[in-house]
Amino acid sequence: MKKEVVAEWQLLLYIAGQTPKSIKALENIKKYAEIHLKGIYSIEIIDLLKSPQLAEGDQILAVPTLVRKFPEPIRKIIGDLSNEERVLVGLNIKPIIA
Repeated sequence: MKKEVVAEWQLLLYIAGQTPKSIKALENIKKYAEIHLKGIYSIEIIDLLKSPQLAEGDQILAVPTLVRKFPEPIRKIIGDLSNEERVLVGLNIKPIIA
């Protein structure tokens, strides 16, 4: 029996060091991804204090910023991602109804 291939969600989280907002944003996106995208996502953390040149590629103007690279189109959300509904709508994730 063939296993259905599910497209992986590729998320990038741009931060600037271990600030409270950056830590909160990472905690929040990990929580939402585990609930709504379990097993089909990756999160890459990009610290702009260590690699400031990477901000240009995704046109990052503020941190923390979450970028959905795949599936396209690319979407961005700025802030600590504490509003789950706003994050799900912003990323176009269909919430799982329990």
